[in-house]
Amino acid sequence: MSSATARNEKRPSSSPDASELPDGGTWPRGISREPVMKIGQVVDLLKVEFPALSISKVRYLEGEGLISPHRVGNGYRRYSQADLERLRYALAVQRDEYLPLHVIRERLARLDTDADAPAPQPIARVVARDGKIVDDGPMDLEALLAHSGASESQIEELVSIGLVSPDVRGRYSQQNLRTVRLALEITRKGVPLRNLRAVRASAEREADTIDQAVAPRRSRSRSAGEETARELAELVADLHTILLRRAVDSLG
Repeated sequence: MSSATARNEKRPSSSPDASELPDGGTWPRGISREPVMKIGQVVDLLKVEFPALSISKVRYLEGEGLISPHRVGNGYRRYSQADLERLRYALAVQRDEYLPLHVIRERLARLDTDADAPAPQPIARVVARDGKIVDDGPMDLEALLAHSGASESQIEELVSIGLVSPDVRGRYSQQNLRTVRLALEITRKGVPLRNLRAVRASAEREADTIDQAVAPRRSRSRSAGEETARELAELVADLHTILLRRAVDSLG
């Protein structure tokens, strides 16, 4: 049994049984399901939005149950426009909301079974006072404060514990903005900002483990090593979420 087959058997598909689906089939509805694209064509079409996308990444997401492309007689995958849009959504929420794959699967499953579910909306774009879109570029402290709702002292504390890092020009990335928003939400639930230092330290330990695992592959091919590292990070994040939930459930 191949590793991909084994993973498919272990992973629940995001698509429910046909009897559970509303008219129109799985999400997205009203889009062509004719399998006319090869995997390379899908990657080329999505690379504009997701430059790091690769063929192995698409196959990995298939193995995780996010898409189910058609297989032709020789076993090759063929993708429809609906498959492409499903992939685009999964990649976008993974990039913009940092969602683990099991949460993305759950979202897709809800979209599949609920014909009245609202169409997913893109993350709101951050616009500076001069009207320039800054969601993919750096912003100054004033913009970070305005769009995160944080105080300057809170940003200073997040910088001091290593969760947020301005660049050499004192500007902050969109990733920093999302980090600040998450940190503030956690704080509103009762966890002091200073306690998030432990979360950062845990992430760094996990990153060290991944770095050691991919070092041999990176020595042969940097791009292959980075791709494997990203895939491992997703798996570790999924595992971390499961273990954390189990630990929290045992508290009561």
